[in-house]
Amino acid sequence: MSASSRRRTPRERRPPGEHEAKGGLAFRNGDEDRNQDEHSGGDSGGGGAGKGAAGSVSSAADASRVTWRKLTLLPVVLIILLFATWLWFTQADLDALSENALSDGQVTKALRQHVVLTVISTFFVLIIAIPSGILLTRPALRRAAPAVMAFANMGQATPAIGLLALLVIWLGIGRRAALIGIIAYAVLPVLSNTIAGLRANDPTLLEAARGIGMSPPGVLARVELPLAVPLILAGVRTALVLNVGTATLATFGGGGGLGVLITTGITSQRMPVLVLGSILTVALALLVDWLASLAELLLRPRGLEADA
Repeated sequence: MSASSRRRTPRERRPPGEHEAKGGLAFRNGDEDRNQDEHSGGDSGGGGAGKGAAGSVSSAADASRVTWRKLTLLPVVLIILLFATWLWFTQADLDALSENALSDGQVTKALRQHVVLTVISTFFVLIIAIPSGILLTRPALRRAAPAVMAFANMGQATPAIGLLALLVIWLGIGRRAALIGIIAYAVLPVLSNTIAGLRANDPTLLEAARGIGMSPPGVLARVELPLAVPLILAGVRTALVLNVGTATLATFGGGGGLGVLITTGITSQRMPVLVLGSILTVALALLVDWLASLAELLLRPRGLEADA
């Protein structure tokens, strides 16, 4: 076979779009490659695109089901619980002492006091625990974190009723002592979750943020805190439920709340008053937990929704 025929054979076998240059080298035309890829992708990739679209639709449906469940399940349970309590309460045999404990807007007053105690205590917990957690993760104050965490653990390890009694002896009877006791009892979850969330950030992401010229406050506000939001919100949710439960003890320090109905029902042995105060406390705790879970879902950064 001649040399010319041997040179023609590779050219004939060369794929379409490939050309020969000097020295026997070959190159391909990029435009032709793109055209072929588009045609082949349109033919053979249609099934893959369909599967990808179906997968995205199914994942979106799963997310919507979770959101729908969070939005409807617990409120429906609460409505059923409160309606059943109302039916039982309207048929209950109330004596003069029970009617006196529940008349003249006493129930509404106790519920309003309980909500005020929960809101104020949660506000102070947030403005104390979150900035403290941020400061304790900075290099200058990182060594003080174990001591501060031990102090916060002492606040929650102390029995709530004992802590409230000590505060009443120190500050006197009133709402102030009750609020300080509730705050001391609920600081730990938010503080520990803030520190854990900030420490869990990927160091390579923080280094990349510094590499593009971000200042330390900019890295904290635009990278560290958004990534730590899920853990911080989980701590806030725990603190809210703790505050609702601990606020029932405020009645022993003169702080009011739904604990007034509970203690009145226990001391006077009046079951309707006790049941009403207990069910309202449980319903308020479940409602606060649902609102916190909804806020946790809505405030989660969009970039973390796929991981959730």
